Amino acid sequence: MAASPKKKLILLGATGSIGSSTLRVLRKHADRIELVGVAANTQHDALAKICHEFKVPHAVLSDQEAFLESKQAKNFPADTQVSCGEPSLLGLCTLAEADIVLIAVVGACGLKPALAAIEAGKDIALANKELLVLGGAFVIEAARRKGVRLLPTDSEHNAIFQCIEGHPTAHLDKLILTASGGQFRDRVMESLADVTPEEATQHPNWSMGPKITVDSATMANKGLELIEAYWLFGLEPDRLKVVIHPQSIVHSFAQFIDGSILAQLCPPSMTFAIQHCLLHPDRAKGVEKTLDFSETMQLDFKAPELDRYPCLRLAYEAMRTGGSAPAIYNAANEIAVERFLAKDLGYLEIPKVIEHTLARVDTAPASDIEQLLEIDSKARKVAREYNPA
Repeated sequence: MAASPKKKLILLGATGSIGSSTLRVLRKHADRIELVGVAANTQHDALAKICHEFKVPHAVLSDQEAFLESKQAKNFPADTQVSCGEPSLLGLCTLAEADIVLIAVVGACGLKPALAAIEAGKDIALANKELLVLGGAFVIEAARRKGVRLLPTDSEHNAIFQCIEGHPTAHLDKLILTASGGQFRDRVMESLADVTPEEATQHPNWSMGPKITVDSATMANKGLELIEAYWLFGLEPDRLKVVIHPQSIVHSFAQFIDGSILAQLCPPSMTFAIQHCLLHPDRAKGVEKTLDFSETMQLDFKAPELDRYPCLRLAYEAMRTGGSAPAIYNAANEIAVERFLAKDLGYLEIPKVIEHTLARVDTAPASDIEQLLEIDSKARKVAREYNPA
């Protein structure tokens, strides 16, 4: 049997934690996947090293200053074409030779590149939940119209994808996303006001960037994932549930109308979900060791306390409100976390910023992408102006 041609991959966010996990998959499966384009924001040295290792022909730096520094440092390979800015990023996503674009950048900045890639007929490996939270209606419609696949790379959505593949939606009763509960799940609630950015960026199970680690602690991350699941799988908000699972071994459940429940299990590493998406529908030996059920293992589950996790409660409310409410939730949370990490806000102020912003920005649905981005910008402005005093 002839070998399948290599999939040609564009990797946005190549220097982040998802990018690092993706590179591990590429090293394991160099015979199956070829990296033809990479992008990062400011880390030009790290991006240049990736280009040297994988012989990447195209690279984009979003930050102008980092681009100029790289030109001066001359750290990229001579045969790598390096460019800068949004037009270059959109051009990277539409390269004729690319088959699939993995979007691993954090926040709303992934929306335009994703839409550009979809319009160019590229499959999307989606590791940016904010993209669907912000522009789910536009992304889903564009993917349907162009006939491209949205392959969920978040561990929870990838787990659901694996559990429900081949099953008609009519057979589904509910989807249950698992959550670690973050690093403060057992902390005395009265002490949460004293949480520091240094504490909030240390996750017990996962190695992630600072923003998503804080989101895990507040469970805003799980709120964003609920909204993403709504768009990906087409179930009503009341059929999407969350359960605390401290071990992060079961990544999600699919419950069917006959009462049967399927789950996907693996160690808490993003390489499993990333590899599944990049090789789909094929499978191959994984990057790292999986579970061994001959060893003693404990799996615990409990319902989340919404008074401990008000960001999760607000996500449910935004999802049920619909329209632009999820986009406003996302924008406000991004700014609140940014301000918390800069020590401009206390930890318990994060949900207050979200609630404040949702109450002050019109949640009517956007008619087009430009209006959606205007709503996003207004929500960010309101969140920045929030004064806890």
